[in-house]
Amino acid sequence: MKISKASLMESISLKLPEDLLEASDRCARALGIPRAEYIRRAVERMNREARRLGMKNTNFANATGLPDPGHYSTAGDLALLAAALISDYPEHYKLYSEREYRYNDITQQNRNRLLWLDPNVDGVKTGHTESAGYCLIASAKRGARRLVSVVVGSPSERLRARESQKLLNFGFQSYDGVRLFQKGQAISKLKVWKGSERELKAGVAADLYVTVPRGAADRLQAKLFSRQPLVAPLAAGERVATLRVSLEGEPLGEYPVVALENVAMAGIFRRIWDGVTLWFN
Repeated sequence: MKISKASLMESISLKLPEDLLEASDRCARALGIPRAEYIRRAVERMNREARRLGMKNTNFANATGLPDPGHYSTAGDLALLAAALISDYPEHYKLYSEREYRYNDITQQNRNRLLWLDPNVDGVKTGHTESAGYCLIASAKRGARRLVSVVVGSPSERLRARESQKLLNFGFQSYDGVRLFQKGQAISKLKVWKGSERELKAGVAADLYVTVPRGAADRLQAKLFSRQPLVAPLAAGERVATLRVSLEGEPLGEYPVVALENVAMAGIFRRIWDGVTLWFN
């Protein structure tokens, strides 16, 4: 039986973890890879991606989500994963808002009850095992703001939906999303060594938002820590500094700052002079 990629992805996005066993078999058969080898490769790739996303407290031991002593994560890491799905795969993410999926004369409803209760909710994923309880990663967008909530260990489907709704409502009512800098906006000018220019403009590669308690935006502080020495040539988009953001002395996060322009290598005499200066510095 031939299955389109779109149908396969849609069926996976609406299934429970135990149903993914069959889905993984179908993927392996479609690719002509033995099932055990396919799963091993999938798990390795999942762990690489988790590390890339900064999921420091996560380790995958299988591709199904079923219990295993070496298979674990945290609510914070699951929120990172959901945020990456939403921002990096918008075409796939829209499947998570579908209330039901029909295939081969069988209709399966989405287990995310919030899709019926809150018109702003458009995902993300439910799950349940005896050890993890009833879990729900939910996301809602109100106006320009989007929030993600994670509930794990709930004793029932009804309670996980209710507590997720409470978290989302609390987030929207009690916190503000503040844009610190726009994409391409120069945050600072940084000294350059051995370059055709003595300085370069540095900023963020995408609009930088932080979430703070409502009314606290004017108490935000941001400090720039440059990578020194910055030696030419430097390319636009290259990371050149780190922006550390805090609220009343408490750190909120660190964000990459990149070069907003190219700086070519200087002529021989400036390179020699700067080289001597750096030596004594």
